[in-house]
Parts: sequence; C-alpha cells; structure tokens
Amino acid sequence: MPASHRIAATPETIRWGAFDASFDPVLTIASGDLVVLECVSGAPEVMPKPETGLRIPHALAAIHAAKPPRLGPHMLTGPVAVAGAEPGDALRIDIEQIELGCDWGFCGFRPLFGTLPEDFPYQRMLHIPVDKAAMTGHVPVGPGVTLPLSPFFGVMGVAPPAPWGAISTKEPRAHGGNLDNKELTAGTTLWLPVHVPGGNFSAGDGHGVQGDGEVCINALEMCLTGHFRLTLEKGGGAQDPALRFPRAETKTHFISMGMNEDLDLAMKQALREMIAFIVARMNVSAADAYQLCSLAVDFRVTQTVNGEKGVHGMLKKGLLF
Repeated sequence: MPASHRIAATPETIRWGAFDASFDPVLTIASGDLVVLECVSGAPEVMPKPETGLRIPHALAAIHAAKPPRLGPHMLTGPVAVAGAEPGDALRIDIEQIELGCDWGFCGFRPLFGTLPEDFPYQRMLHIPVDKAAMTGHVPVGPGVTLPLSPFFGVMGVAPPAPWGAISTKEPRAHGGNLDNKELTAGTTLWLPVHVPGGNFSAGDGHGVQGDGEVCINALEMCLTGHFRLTLEKGGGAQDPALRFPRAETKTHFISMGMNEDLDLAMKQALREMIAFIVARMNVSAADAYQLCSLAVDFRVTQTVNGEKGVHGMLKKGLLF
C-alpha cells in the first residue's frame, strides 16, 4: 500500500535558488508514494508592507529570519529521493492536487530582466489579493482586473548531473527546474530523466496564474502546497526508453519541451522531442513524424525570461493514437 508523506517548508527543508547533485535528500520514499510539499515564495525585499493588511505566512517569515544560503531566485522544498532510482531511469510525477498556501501573491519587474528591459528600465511591484473560495486574483491596475486562478509550480526538477555542480534555479535544463509551463496543473503528469541515485525531486516557485511567455519575469508568484505521487520507471519513461528531457501529459494533450538561450533552438529541441515521441508511439519513420508535427502539433512559447527560453509542443490526444 503506497504511503503518504508531508514536508513543511522550514529552513532545514528548503534550498534557496539551487539544484545540486550533492544535496542530501530530506526524505526517501518508496516508488508510488505520495509526498505533499509545502512550498513558499518571495524574498524579504518583495514582501508587502504591513499597511496592506496582507499577512506573511509564518513559514516564509521563519525562512527569512534564518537567512539560508541563496544562489538563485526560488525557494524549493526537498529534495525527495525515490528508493531504487538510478541514472538512466525516469521519474514519473503525478500532480494530484495543488492547494493555495496564502491569500495573496506578487508580480513585478526590475531593470535588466524580463522580455523588454529596454522599454521598462525601472522597478515595479504589485501585490495581488487572492480569493481562495472563488479561486480568483484581483490585480490592482486601472479599475482592477479579476483573473481566474490556474495554479501550478514553476519549478519542478530532479538533481542535475554531478559534473554540473551547483546550478541556479533560474534556468530550466534537462533535469527540469524552472519550466514555467502553465499546462502542468493538478491532474497532469511530468516525466524527468534521473541523473543521480534517488532522483532527488524538488518543487517550488508557486504560480497562481500565468500567461504563456511570462513576459515581465513574474507570474502571480505565491505560496502553494503540492501533492505529488512519485513513481520510478526503470530504464526510461513516457513511452521512450531513452528519455533525455522533460516530457508531460495532461488530460487532453501530450507535451514535449525545449529550452535554449536561442528561441529558435528551443523550438528545434521541442520539435525533435515530439518527433521522437511520435516515432516511439506509432512505429513510424522520423520523416513521417516530422510531417505529422506540421499538421497536428501546436508549438507555443513557454517563457522568454529565464535565460534559457522555452517552447512546448502540444499534441491533442486522439488525433494520432
């Protein structure tokens, strides 16, 4: 019978801004177990002022007070190891539920960051109240804009290969990380290639809602709690015994992903990943799959603000198989 585990966000259970193969897991679970990760977001400099009436969650305040080492922008809860996972395997992450962790979030930009730093060479921050019951956020611009929420985790990743050393959470790579893919909501599945024993999965960077592109550099950044079922797939996964890159599946689509500093190369990677997926599923030639991608797959810009830009391919279920 699979077990359930819960990890609170504390100074001892978070890593601020880094993935590293040398990080010890905070917990080791069996394949198929459910792990609930409480995740918090936001550095002290972006916290709301007391006069706003928005309360800083106790767990986040405790982390700020502890001043843990900080390499990159995101606080990640974990890592969690899966017993028996080895390099060459795949980790299947079923995102079963996502809960809102507070009643506000933030969205800002600052000089030198975002998609248009030349147009917006200054700093701006919005604190956005959230109605948990209605699952909406009220953006205080103009007369106010109310957005329906669609929460997901911007960062989900395993430990990178050991030779990479400590890497920032800012750039998404083959280990996953800062994917910022708004399709990865509750009810979806993500596959990640395992690079170190145990895999060592972490999550964070909660987003209440985001548009494709995440153009100003932030989504609705907020605290979330994720329910993740972690399952080991020996020798690969996602219908590909040589899974090398993140891949996902929603209730309606199969998703390939590409990341590169050059958006054209990110597109090529997402396309090659989708071609490989179709070849494996349909037992057709790469040329056949290439043409099917042109006819049946939508390629979208995931994000343009993380150094490594993202493109994801969306293949609707039932069209080809």
